[in-house]
Amino acid sequence: MSPSILLILLLILAYVGFYAGKKRAVGCVEGKVKFLHSLPGFYGFYVSLWSVIPALLITLIWLIVEPVWMTQAVTAQLPEEMINLPPERLNLVLNDIRNVVNGSTLATQSDSVILDAASHYESLQSLSHWLMSFVTIGLSMACMWISCQRIHQHYRARNAVEKAVTGGMVICSTIAIFTTLGIVSSVAYESFLFFQSVPVFDFLFGLDWSPQTAMRSDQVGSSGAFGAIPLFTGTLLVSLIAMLVAVPIGLMSAIYLSEFAGPTFRATAKPTLEILAGIPTVVYGFFAALTVAPFIRETGEAMGLSVSSESALAAGLVMGVMIIPFVSSLSDDVINAVPQSLRDGAYALGATQAETIKQIIFPAALPGIVGSILLAVSRAIGETMILVMAAGLSANLTFNPFEAVTTVTVQIVTLLVGDQEFDSPKTLAAFALGLVLFVVTLMLNVFALYIVRKYREQYE
Repeated sequence: MSPSILLILLLILAYVGFYAGKKRAVGCVEGKVKFLHSLPGFYGFYVSLWSVIPALLITLIWLIVEPVWMTQAVTAQLPEEMINLPPERLNLVLNDIRNVVNGSTLATQSDSVILDAASHYESLQSLSHWLMSFVTIGLSMACMWISCQRIHQHYRARNAVEKAVTGGMVICSTIAIFTTLGIVSSVAYESFLFFQSVPVFDFLFGLDWSPQTAMRSDQVGSSGAFGAIPLFTGTLLVSLIAMLVAVPIGLMSAIYLSEFAGPTFRATAKPTLEILAGIPTVVYGFFAALTVAPFIRETGEAMGLSVSSESALAAGLVMGVMIIPFVSSLSDDVINAVPQSLRDGAYALGATQAETIKQIIFPAALPGIVGSILLAVSRAIGETMILVMAAGLSANLTFNPFEAVTTVTVQIVTLLVGDQEFDSPKTLAAFALGLVLFVVTLMLNVFALYIVRKYREQYE
């Protein structure tokens, strides 16, 4: 029995347990629900949780241990010469066996030893899945029966269910925290390995970026150049262009929608504007590469300017359009959160609508507006697809928006494309760039949070 079918059966048992627990609780008081400590639904949820949670834990542990056990069992059946292979070669043989089992490799393309091992692997997997199904379903039914027997008139089912839900939320929060710590730790460790080969100062302040590895020691750049200043410059240039587009348009749109637009126009315009946030970034990349970049190049050539076919200006303009909803939607929500009493007070003192917006509403909403802008900056710095398709791959140290540039995210993608061995500075440089990007976005988010907390007004 496959794990997916087993999961469906467990959900059915949970459904049955809910009604069994509910019926048991009502039967204990002969239908007089008011004498129960908790509502009947809580007794049903209590039995349902006991029917599912222990069984799911056993299934999870089984699925984690199963591949290790089957690998050891299959390895023990291999010929002696294969068992004595180096670990790398033995792993390749085991991968071939798994590929035959999964159907990724045709059986006719494998030798008899691999086919015999794959057949043994399949038989063990089938046996393991059936044993897991019997154990899990048996445990679920046993837990359902025991939990039903514990139900009586004064049993605090609501407290038990609330504790279980609270524990589930704590587990989910813990998983999220440990996932974040795992990501940061892995990036930091690989970056540490990179900085053992390349000094930190050379990486952060070097002016040449050429991470390729030469085939011969006498070739130019055989040791690679890992100065990241051109990448930082390109990232800042494109992000600056994007913010010059997104901030004025987004902020003015938010002010108009919240203060001037009528209800009908606002109900139509705001969702339409927010559609921009739902367009895939690869679509923006196509638009930038096929429409905006040629238009900028042709316009620049008509004015006598030298414009590259891939430029920071094209990528920045399209990225600015993409992040307009981040500024407009959040700023609109913040402006609407300003109490109407402040507007009425300003009007009562003789202020015009423009003066009220400038001197009352905008200062009151400024912390939230700054937070939305910094969030948009973080989004711009982390963008990849638009830059890959429209900004180019040249690590030029320039502030000319008409030239091709590259950014931190583009280089991370470039360095990790294809099959890579994580033992060279070229590949490990991607993790160092990722660590820098993580630190920068974290600082922006912390600064935004500081601004919001420091200048936030408290209204009654």
